[in-house]
Amino acid sequence: MPGESHFGVLGLAVMGQNLARNVARHGTPVAVYNRTTERTEHFHATYGQEGPITPTRTIEEFVRAIRPPRPILLMVKAGPAVDQVIAELLPHLAPGDIVIDGGNSYFADSRRRTRDVEAAGFRFIGTGISGGEEGALNGPSIMPGGSEPAYRHVEPILTRIAAQVDGVPCCTYIGPDGAGHYVKMVHNGIEYADMQLIAEAYDLLSQALGLSAGELAEIFAEWNRGELNSYLIEITATVLSKTDGATGRPLVDVILDEAEQKGTGRWTSQSALDLGVPVTAITEAVFARSLSARKAEREQAAGVLPAAGRRFDRASPPSDLVEAVRQALYASKVVAYAQGFQQMTAAAAEYDWPLDLGAISTIWRGGCIIRARFLDRIKEAYTADPALQNLLLAPYFRDAVTQGQASWRRVVGLAIEHGVAVPAFASALAYYDGYRRQRGPANLLQGLRDYFGAHTYRRIDRPGTFHTRWAQDGAEEEV
Repeated sequence: MPGESHFGVLGLAVMGQNLARNVARHGTPVAVYNRTTERTEHFHATYGQEGPITPTRTIEEFVRAIRPPRPILLMVKAGPAVDQVIAELLPHLAPGDIVIDGGNSYFADSRRRTRDVEAAGFRFIGTGISGGEEGALNGPSIMPGGSEPAYRHVEPILTRIAAQVDGVPCCTYIGPDGAGHYVKMVHNGIEYADMQLIAEAYDLLSQALGLSAGELAEIFAEWNRGELNSYLIEITATVLSKTDGATGRPLVDVILDEAEQKGTGRWTSQSALDLGVPVTAITEAVFARSLSARKAEREQAAGVLPAAGRRFDRASPPSDLVEAVRQALYASKVVAYAQGFQQMTAAAAEYDWPLDLGAISTIWRGGCIIRARFLDRIKEAYTADPALQNLLLAPYFRDAVTQGQASWRRVVGLAIEHGVAVPAFASALAYYDGYRRQRGPANLLQGLRDYFGAHTYRRIDRPGTFHTRWAQDGAEEEV
């Protein structure tokens, strides 16, 4: 009967299907629509018994099936497809209806869509959703941005389907227009860095100690019982322990070493450059994936370019290398998160978003890919100092990095000495060393810029802006 559903899901790929099932399992009547009717029918035949799910064949029927004001979640591929679906949908909506984009949309597109949809008399929520297929079904982390009144209308539904940690739903209102998708973008950037750091730890231990995938799986499983406890460390142990049924070898050993990417990590780095925020660990992780994709070139280079470093002596390996790598991984991970949160601080100022970084860390504790034990510590840091400029300045993280600093330096040095690429480890350490310097070498940069471009400079001993006529009479003038 028309109007019986309280929620709609448009787009029934795996994520859309699982979110619709999640909504229905929590007792909310949900209407579903997919451009391919066969997929809708198959979905309902397979999962219709899980809850109040109404299948529809056309957009008109889909809209009529939802009670006004209609909250409609779009789960379609990010990009032009979202605009196309919105254009098809709007003529059938009534004033006050709510369009929710749950894909990995670029935040600037969400800002534009907020303006366009609201100008047409409707409301828009750009929502980041993290957790993959499993999270979508059993509880994701949800990052809604856009119209706050619209969010308050759907808040009971979204908080019910979100992951729950200590009785707190992993869903909160992020901020206006594109704030939700921006925070999801930074989440994914941190995810890139986290995964790259894990891969570098795996690679270094494998090359230095000659450990098998199974032995490395045990190391990561042990690490997951300590301060590195996180979803990504947990699944690393699982992936490393998997045996390939066809060859009998560890599955990871027969997977091609080319990493793909869908763009969110690259967007994070591009936005950071625009904002002037040095997210070095995230950017190096993006570059590492790009380098991995050049497989044919790397194979050619392997036969031409010699390693400058010396080979590992596996007969007498460092006995405490595993612990040193663990400490270096934790310190580098802290830097990656610190950079991501600093980027969100800069974005909040640039776009006038009231981002609550403590609340964001809270909703990342469950459901999402980067969920980790130390997110509780991030929440504590921003509770103690809401104006905190960098997590490295918070006592817990300052002490954690300080305690692991010797191992961190040793691991990076060992990798360089033996020709093992650790770009994320090294860039995180370089960021730390640059950030902790009271006075760096940028004074020389400013002198050079003033020489060839008359870009001027400031002095440390008096106010004002100055230029030296370097190639003329060498005189300094205030400008």
